[in-house]
Amino acid sequence: MASKYKRVDKKRWPGVYYYEGVKRIKGKPDVCYFINYKVDGKLRWEKIGWKSERYTPQIAADIRSERVKKARHGEQVKTHKEIRAENAYLERTVEQVGRAYFEAKKDGLKGYYADINRFERHIVPLLGKTPVSKLSEIDIAKVKKSLSDHSQGTIWNVLELLRRIVNYGARTKISPRLDFTIPMPRRDNEVTEFLTKDQVQRLLQVLEEWPTEEAPRMLKLAMFTGMRRGEIFNLQDKDLDFDHKLIRLVGPKGGKTVDLPMNTVAEEILKEQLAYRNERHPGSTYVFPGRGGGRRTDSTAVQRIKEKAGLPDNFRIFHGLRHHFAVTLANSGEFTLDMIGELLTHKSYHMTRRYASFLPDVKQKASARASELLQGETASVSSREVDESNEGQK
Repeated sequence: MASKYKRVDKKRWPGVYYYEGVKRIKGKPDVCYFINYKVDGKLRWEKIGWKSERYTPQIAADIRSERVKKARHGEQVKTHKEIRAENAYLERTVEQVGRAYFEAKKDGLKGYYADINRFERHIVPLLGKTPVSKLSEIDIAKVKKSLSDHSQGTIWNVLELLRRIVNYGARTKISPRLDFTIPMPRRDNEVTEFLTKDQVQRLLQVLEEWPTEEAPRMLKLAMFTGMRRGEIFNLQDKDLDFDHKLIRLVGPKGGKTVDLPMNTVAEEILKEQLAYRNERHPGSTYVFPGRGGGRRTDSTAVQRIKEKAGLPDNFRIFHGLRHHFAVTLANSGEFTLDMIGELLTHKSYHMTRRYASFLPDVKQKASARASELLQGETASVSSREVDESNEGQK
């Protein structure tokens, strides 16, 4: 490495070297200064800076003298590069670490766009410019206060995202760990969204009259199958089995690949969409392709459809139609919670329990039957008591 550099002046500035760069300043080549010194018997080279940045041999010599002094007294010796890295580590902001997190996770993070939205709306305005190393419990309290008008679920989602970002920074060593635990609120606010008959009729009418075809088909598929938004966007030709009437969901939210029954309405929707897709995006393997025939990431039309149909502002249209599918089944009294859970590809019974309140007829029948059984048992006991009494009198 030394052969690359030339000594400046061995007597005046020992251990100070330079080399001439390609860049020219006032007709002369710019000069970059380096120093060398030993730490624990090992020679270390360190870049100091360019002449055009106002570095001089004397400045380089002073820095070298400081390094040598620390090394001689057994103190830790850090180079400019190490100091800059350490400063960056301590000064990296929540926004910078968040951007790095989303860049790293953009191809494999479920709920990527929902998380981006939470990050931009709720985290960046409050904590974006705060270094992760300076985050405190007071900052967490500020986030909670700013979300006081939102549900506990939203607060939990925002804080959980912040926790993920901070943990990512610590894991990748671009920012430090927190010296406290982010307190998470209880998520006891499961919301079950469903539509009234009038709302369903208005939505179906808007879907029939909508000028484009893909968005209405996606929403109908969600309504008649209970499929999630991401599952619809992920659908490819290989996932459709028209012979056995099955829709394969590869890696759904529950994690395990499952087969969903393809009812007649879904079959008609999918066949129409494939014919439409083949004309508009020949060669694409996605059923509802995005730009260039690749995987779709969004659909701006669905929000306009929701507004046109006059649906409530808080109705999340894809997720809401999935809930509506489940509520319709529950209200019919013809499906058990276990079957509803299977059709929704829930991974736990607890996730399906929310629909138990929509089983009034089934509950009423169960209560009536219980009373019949209990009355029969009471009558049987009374009959036995009369027989025993008669026997005693004899």
